[in-house]
Amino acid sequence: MSVTSSESLVELRHLTFGYGDRVILDDISLSVPRGKVTALMGASGGGKTTILRLIGGQSRAQAGQLLFDGQDVTVMDQTRLYAARRRMGMLFQFGALFADMSVFDNVAFPLREHTDLSETLIRDVVLMKLNAVGLRGARDLMPSEVSGGMARRIALARAIALDPELVMYDEPFSGLDPISLGTSARLIRQLNDSMGLTSIFVSHELEQTFSIADHVIILANGKIATEGTPEQVRQSTDPLVYQYVNALSDGPVRFHYPGPSVEEDFGLGTAAVPGSQQRGVAL
Repeated sequence: MSVTSSESLVELRHLTFGYGDRVILDDISLSVPRGKVTALMGASGGGKTTILRLIGGQSRAQAGQLLFDGQDVTVMDQTRLYAARRRMGMLFQFGALFADMSVFDNVAFPLREHTDLSETLIRDVVLMKLNAVGLRGARDLMPSEVSGGMARRIALARAIALDPELVMYDEPFSGLDPISLGTSARLIRQLNDSMGLTSIFVSHELEQTFSIADHVIILANGKIATEGTPEQVRQSTDPLVYQYVNALSDGPVRFHYPGPSVEEDFGLGTAAVPGSQQRGVAL
């Protein structure tokens, strides 16, 4: 899927990021199309959440550019970065609600921090956002009184409180029961379309992800293994993508962690362990 600069809200251009000698993202380039739902997928540790942190400016790349609406986040000073962040919403992996604040006050928090709205107007906005996620009636509850699925939806109401252009979701389906998972997936799609958002989310849930995403990017070994529509990704002949999409236990991503052979570890001859010529084979 080719996306031009004018069609994309976020662009990574030859971006490299790592910790010390450990490279997480290696000279990658990708685009997040405006108004669409983009999914970041791939094996754990592949840099998916790192991309969200780079977009929000929590981390800075060692090389390359990261453009948000044409402006390079990697060179923004604090004032410009905070202005850019006000145009973004973030749903953290487990909601990250303030435990000592009610549901209402959690959603009102960004409005009180970043606007001069009166409490009357804040009340109306909060109730509208909670209504959008089906939880207007839970306004007076505390986070300890709601389920995990409800907490994610409350966090989503908070993420869209300032009417952002971009909403980022870090594993929004993790740990949810099938009903909550389906509800969360539909909300991402519905809110994106009804509010004119651009959405990018990290996920390992293939079925739900492919049902709502317009664009799927699979990361592997610091690079982009493949990208395209869900159907294009399903049809990929890349061995790693095939293993991932079909949930195979072994392939380019090995089941066994590299290590000494069975013979070396147990002092056995190759004849004693059939098939043990391969390093790391199971007993």
